Amino acid sequence: MTLSPSLAANPLISSWLTVRADGTVTLRVGKAELGQGIQTALAQIAITELGLSPGQLEVAPLSTAASPDEGFTAGSLSTQVSGAAVAAVSAAARRLFIEAAGRKSAIPASSLTIVDGAILTPDGEIVGSYGSLAAEVNLDVDAAGVAPAGVTAAGAVPPAERPARSDLTRIDLPDKVFGRPRFIQDLEPPGIVHARVIRPPLLRATLADIPEERLAGLPPSAWVVRDGDFLAVLADREEVADAAAAWLRGSAKWEAADDLPDESRLTSWLRDQRSETTVLAAGEPGRPTSPGTRVSASYSRGLIAHASIATSCALARFDGRLLEVWSHTQGIFPLRAAIADALGLDKSDVVVYHVEGAGCYGHNPADDVAFDAALLACRTGGRPVRVLWDRAAELGSGPLASAMTADVTAVLDPDGSVRDWTYDVWSNGYNGRPGYAGQPGLLANGYRRGGRPLPPSVDPPLASGLGSGRNAVPSYTLGSPRVATHRLLSMPIRTSAIRSLGAHFNVFAIESFMDELAAASGADPLAFRLARLDDERARAVLTAAAGAAGWGEPPGAADTSLGLGYARYKNTGAYCAAVAEVEARESVRVRRLVLAVDVGRVVNRDGVRNQIEGGAIQAASWTLKEQVRFGPDGITSLSWETYPVLRFSETPQVDVIVIDRPGQPPVGAGECAAGPVAGAIANGLFAAIGVRARALPLTDQNVLRAIDA
Repeated sequence: MTLSPSLAANPLISSWLTVRADGTVTLRVGKAELGQGIQTALAQIAITELGLSPGQLEVAPLSTAASPDEGFTAGSLSTQVSGAAVAAVSAAARRLFIEAAGRKSAIPASSLTIVDGAILTPDGEIVGSYGSLAAEVNLDVDAAGVAPAGVTAAGAVPPAERPARSDLTRIDLPDKVFGRPRFIQDLEPPGIVHARVIRPPLLRATLADIPEERLAGLPPSAWVVRDGDFLAVLADREEVADAAAAWLRGSAKWEAADDLPDESRLTSWLRDQRSETTVLAAGEPGRPTSPGTRVSASYSRGLIAHASIATSCALARFDGRLLEVWSHTQGIFPLRAAIADALGLDKSDVVVYHVEGAGCYGHNPADDVAFDAALLACRTGGRPVRVLWDRAAELGSGPLASAMTADVTAVLDPDGSVRDWTYDVWSNGYNGRPGYAGQPGLLANGYRRGGRPLPPSVDPPLASGLGSGRNAVPSYTLGSPRVATHRLLSMPIRTSAIRSLGAHFNVFAIESFMDELAAASGADPLAFRLARLDDERARAVLTAAAGAAGWGEPPGAADTSLGLGYARYKNTGAYCAAVAEVEARESVRVRRLVLAVDVGRVVNRDGVRNQIEGGAIQAASWTLKEQVRFGPDGITSLSWETYPVLRFSETPQVDVIVIDRPGQPPVGAGECAAGPVAGAIANGLFAAIGVRARALPLTDQNVLRAIDA
């Protein structure tokens, strides 16, 4: 069988499953719950494969002490990779228990089935159960040697034998709905110390001075920790720590080590920096049969923040030997390794526990605040330390999604064929997670004495779906395109992973350009795309979304038009098409989004729909409103007023069509909507006003510039 990477790294069934004498089963996974419902989906896979009822399985909390190491929860890979491992492990365990029951009852194992944890004969006689055989079945065996051949996340249990059940109810929602403590911010163990970190306004800066009189003005119950250029204040009460931090923040003097580019020249600055060029598609010039029309365009996007509603938080406790860290990180094992590396500890002396935060798709400051807490816990004599970032730190010191710019050129022949497609994109890297580029990758480690500053972010490799080059190679049949990325080797503003990485911008640019080619050829945008798609699944999502949105029919309201966007995420993952109903009056507003998605076999339909809805709304916010602002003294968009996001009153109606492919392995849904929604909105604006806005976000200022141009 082809092993999931997660199963290859954690081959024993016992690493994943514990079966108790009462018949309940504990599932351990290494993928973090970020609000995306992954623990529910993985539990549903296990319940189906094991033949359990929902109440017979629980999912254990994540920790480096007990969970299998599955790396980062990223890239929309959890269902595909972890799901395949859970399916294989569960199928292997099921087989071992059925074989044990067969030996004990002298009934051929091939005739036995499992229903609600009970092992049954064809006549319905119970001959064993998970509970009754728990002490006899050894799970310390390699799952790959036991699981049925070829099992993947598509499952070993044939569809005909799967119980007819509705989607498993979300495991994480009851606590959230009823306001019960569940988030990292809710933790407050006895003896806690509250801490606040004072950050420089720029990524690289030196703490030059703290006037003595300012230190003397601190509350008596607060104390300061300084380690090189790392500065923090601690107190027994949170409001005292807040007041002391505000007092210090206004007096700390910093000397900048970097100059930020002029924001108005950001696009040209990206193109002027030293960069590393990677050719993703070599391209060969087409053979013209007749003179064609060369079409060219340039597109751009500013920096984007994660802008999580709750700010990042972590707790840590150090007893002199064991360092314990509670974090909403997306990778408990990489964070453990990075903290141990930075502090010179053995990994076995660091335990990281995952506790949910407010949700983040990408690399937000969760790892940085965890290291803040770990660093300070080493100075509090065994008392637990809680560090909470404020809104300004979250928006100004956390990793951002890189600004991007691209040039696209193609030749349109009289017969409508497209050749000589060339695409070049300039961007910072999209991987600054813990452990990247051989460094811990933790913000405070670059400020403390003897620490290592953050190197420029890198890009994930092709096997992980790329970064700035994600979805830069078009999904269409366009001859032999040439595609190259130019990753900047300088980084005065910190960048890293955000939901969909470079796919949001690349699909926006490609889908905008496809519309420009369609317009130049006088073709309908939908027909133009369908003529260049050989993949039946791609054509299916496009036609489904267009049909549900009323493509080709008169607009439903004045000043509104439809725009279309499509991509297969990473060119290997989920298929997604989006149609945006765009209203263009005093400003740009999206009234409705219709999306069709194909994620292979649907594990949990409600979960898929939630992921697509959430991704579509966030993509609309990026596309319409979000842009990090900065000046010579650092980032200036440090509040919701200066970094606006889509409000509830501005949220469009979102309709999702889910196309189930039971015979295909499932893939993730979390990130596939970002690019198609951006392209659909931009193309809907063009259809509404006849002007192509090529710079994101589509604010009034950017649209007016496009009109003036």
